[in-house]
Amino acid sequence: MVMQIPAPQGEQPDATMPGMAVLAGGCFWCTEAVYLALEGVTRVVSGYTGGARETANYRAVCSGTSGHAEAVQIYFDPARLSFGRLLQVFFAVAHDPTQRNRQGNDVGTQYRSAIFAVNAAQQQMANDYIAELNATGLFGQSIVTEVTLLENFYPAEDYHQDYARRNPDQPYICAVALPKVEKLRHTFPQYLHAKES
Repeated sequence: MVMQIPAPQGEQPDATMPGMAVLAGGCFWCTEAVYLALEGVTRVVSGYTGGARETANYRAVCSGTSGHAEAVQIYFDPARLSFGRLLQVFFAVAHDPTQRNRQGNDVGTQYRSAIFAVNAAQQQMANDYIAELNATGLFGQSIVTEVTLLENFYPAEDYHQDYARRNPDQPYICAVALPKVEKLRHTFPQYLHAKES
């Protein structure tokens, strides 16, 4: 049975503008695959945020000492998709927000659950939504997602971009990313690109 995560109680137009969000929910290959399937998403970039420019590379980030999180920068059309809907998918499908500094077998601060708000409205809405979800008790434990203002985002190496689509038979993608996309199809079919439904 799929857990039904409610949408945020209030949408804030200022949180949806300028049509960009940065979310970290474990391996960026998996998070990217989920968001590319959403109607209204125009582009997703896998990358690193939370650390310095000098350590914004896969080898350094995988060490767990760079301060970076693997994250995705999501560009979306505000006329078709809201920041609140992105957050609903983030908490319901993209990852487990109750796991601190890990997602499943991926362990380390680079896999932390985090929302890097691009403005104060996003930061406030994310904090309010986390409080709403914690009040429901749906997750059985507290959400550990960090919410901070975005300072910098560094795109990952080219081979990481659109990775799941280009490597559908890769074992990690089969085991982790594709089940999340399938969960999205079952949980929110109304949010999908026509080609994904």
